[in-house]
Amino acid sequence: MTIKVSAAALAVGLFILPASHAVAQSLGEVHMHKSPYCGCCTDWADALSAAGYTVKTTSVENLDPIKQQAGIPDDLMSCHTATLNGYVLEGHVPLEAIAKLLEEKPEIRGLSVPGMPLGSLGMGEPDAETRYTVYAYGGKAKVPTPYLEVGK
Repeated sequence: MTIKVSAAALAVGLFILPASHAVAQSLGEVHMHKSPYCGCCTDWADALSAAGYTVKTTSVENLDPIKQQAGIPDDLMSCHTATLNGYVLEGHVPLEAIAKLLEEKPEIRGLSVPGMPLGSLGMGEPDAETRYTVYAYGGKAKVPTPYLEVGK
């Protein structure tokens, strides 16, 4: 049996294969530690997955030892702690801050969105009132330093 393929079909196939292969590649692997009872953490992880990150989740009853190991100052703590490419992502860090972090590769320990601000990634839809600060900490950021202002 011989299968005939037109030049046009072959060209279309060549363009489709690389595109589908690119979609399958992850932007990076995020490992998130969260409470088994927290839905907003799951929403944050789902948003990262939809954006192209591979997200692995570990549910734990007590996040304090993980936060201490990550060196997160008390005033920067939030509901979940994640790691990506050696950086810590504490709380509802937005996609634009993560992209900036991966592009700039600053000498810091990580980023944090303290608390759980309404309108932050995983905390409902942002609106005209959504305003919060993403902080860099650790490494060259001797004290927590604003890294990205959202809605300001």
